[in-house]
Amino acid sequence: MKTKTKIPMRQCAGCREMKSKKEMIRILRTAEDEIILDATGRKNGRGAYLCFSMECLEKAIKSHGLERSLKVPIPPEVYQSLKKEFESIEK
Repeated sequence: MKTKTKIPMRQCAGCREMKSKKEMIRILRTAEDEIILDATGRKNGRGAYLCFSMECLEKAIKSHGLERSLKVPIPPEVYQSLKKEFESIEK
């Protein structure tokens, strides 16, 4: 008898939708409190997930969803660099 493989689900910090881990991108807070985009999804640190859309990033900024998920205040410069990285991904 075959068992179904479990698909890891994560919640978007912007739109709050549950999606599979592969459909989302991970934002990571490292041990040095640096906030980066984790393309591999395997780096060490506290992570938060976002859909691959700029709308979800905007919602997460407005509702402070990333700050809650990462448990650290995020300066505006970090949001600007995340926006630039998102724009390069969407193209």
